[in-house]
Amino acid sequence: MMKMNLTALAISVSLLTPTAFADDSFVFHGYARSGIGISGDNGQNVEFNKQQLGRLGNEADTFAEFGLGKEIYNENGARFYFDSMLAVGSDGSNIFESLKDDEENGFIDFRQLNVQATGILNFAPEATLWAGKRYYQRHDIHITDFYYWNTSGAGAGIENLNLGDGRFSFAVIRNDDNMVEDIGNRGEGLNVNVIDIRYAGIDLWNNADLELGINYAITNPSDNASQAAKNSKDGVMATAQLTQNLDNGFNKTVLQYGTEGYATELATFGAGTTYHANTESGGSAYRLINWGVVNLTENIELGHQLLWSSTIDDVEANQNDDLTYFSAVVRPVYSWDKHHKTIFEAGYFNNQDTSGKDLSGQKFTIAQAWNAGEDFFARPEIRLYGTYFSNIDSIDDSNIVSTVNSEFNVGVQFEAWW
Repeated sequence: MMKMNLTALAISVSLLTPTAFADDSFVFHGYARSGIGISGDNGQNVEFNKQQLGRLGNEADTFAEFGLGKEIYNENGARFYFDSMLAVGSDGSNIFESLKDDEENGFIDFRQLNVQATGILNFAPEATLWAGKRYYQRHDIHITDFYYWNTSGAGAGIENLNLGDGRFSFAVIRNDDNMVEDIGNRGEGLNVNVIDIRYAGIDLWNNADLELGINYAITNPSDNASQAAKNSKDGVMATAQLTQNLDNGFNKTVLQYGTEGYATELATFGAGTTYHANTESGGSAYRLINWGVVNLTENIELGHQLLWSSTIDDVEANQNDDLTYFSAVVRPVYSWDKHHKTIFEAGYFNNQDTSGKDLSGQKFTIAQAWNAGEDFFARPEIRLYGTYFSNIDSIDDSNIVSTVNSEFNVGVQFEAWW
């Protein structure tokens, strides 16, 4: 608690320091959402599988990221930039909420703390050298809040080096597995270091480009590690992303393949940030994603997510069947004018666990929204929504209620980034 208070004090002092406001290179950036809602049978509005069904009318928290950045040096093409970010979250139940290290009630996290230097490498002045803790080249689908390629963490690297027709990036990033015990490691989880190699901007046909990446996770157990940590294997995650830019939007197709600890990540809506070192030895999985946003008419836009993932080789001991996930989400938006929209969102998923059990669900949301512009991603946005959920095949304990097979939410939420 003392460390938390000192951190908060330091941030408050930096925000109130006159020189910070006077410096034109000072940057304040971030993201936030909050609201209130109520469900039919379960008190506060429920949240049910938003990565598979869509986030509209399906978020029940207060969350914010506050970033502070500053260009510290800029001379003769050499530029040093400092960036930092704190994230806070709570369930939004009271005006006074303690930000404890408790994901259910409240938390405060250090997300970024790094320095990025551009124009200092004589052989590649366009490249950026960086070190520290960082959101590193993340790829996500906004309508489901799903990060499908994200190895962010503490590390170092060089990025956007011009190489042939594309841009080359190399990084080493730490992604420890805290689910596997290693008391000899600081943090008492298995140390995992990830080599991240990417080649982006490969021109294909008209307005299409390809990005390729390899993530290689190296497990590093100590002498005092648990047997599970010592038995862990290194793993690989390979990603290919095709982006087709359109006159009326864009479309992305993503193919990913993972082995060992990355197999569980790809088969369970993981991003690559977590390495599941306790995956059954020899496990493998793949994932196929298609998503994008298009303008159908002058007033109608459509966002979508289609996803299929499946294990190839077993990721659990005594696995009886493949672990599979299917998700389809569509979000059509009608703009009445520059600041007023009607938004629909429909989602469906069908999953099968390793025992062969099926679970399906669906969601329908309608919302009236007021926002800062006509674009699909225009924010801030205030939404008044109604959402209907249902479990189609069976009821279980997967985040929705175990006593009913359907639920209805109504509420108001804002979302903003800057």
